[in-house]
Amino acid sequence: MASDTVAKKKGIDDWLPVTASRNAKWWYSAFHNLTAMVGAGVLSLPYAMSMMGWGPGSTVLILSWIITLFTLWQMVEMHEMVPGVRFDRYHELGQHAFGEKLGLYIVVPQQLLVEVGTCIAYMVTGGKSLQKFYDTVCPTCQHIRTSYWIVIFGSLNFALCQFPSFNSISAISFAAAVMSIA
Repeated sequence: MASDTVAKKKGIDDWLPVTASRNAKWWYSAFHNLTAMVGAGVLSLPYAMSMMGWGPGSTVLILSWIITLFTLWQMVEMHEMVPGVRFDRYHELGQHAFGEKLGLYIVVPQQLLVEVGTCIAYMVTGGKSLQKFYDTVCPTCQHIRTSYWIVIFGSLNFALCQFPSFNSISAISFAAAVMSIA
């Protein structure tokens, strides 16, 4: 009975592109985490500073970095907190913490809200950034509406989503990490 459950879980893990090949290098993770932690701060930095000023803007930026770092550390620590069991997905960790059904009811709605909200924020921010770049590079060119730039940025993201795993886009993540630091 237990071997059937283990075999079924292994079959699902082998099918999923994220867990099918566990051959990523440690620096891939470093690039992805650096991009995730610094990228959002870099994108929000001009807005935060213009709206809140240097003092409060820097404080909020540092506070969000500390929260992100703490959350990342918790996930790393909880990834293998039960010997022989890996919590590769948030809902698995929620099910372990809160029970089989309640864990899903608690984690999945929050996860969906964060994912959808983040996607919308990044699409709008990316589209506005593309528009600003276009206006800076070509100030005499015809004006293109912001909604079109958001669709262009979304199309680029859609193309990147066709890659099978994070390992496939590690060069993009490296470039993003370099741009975040520079």
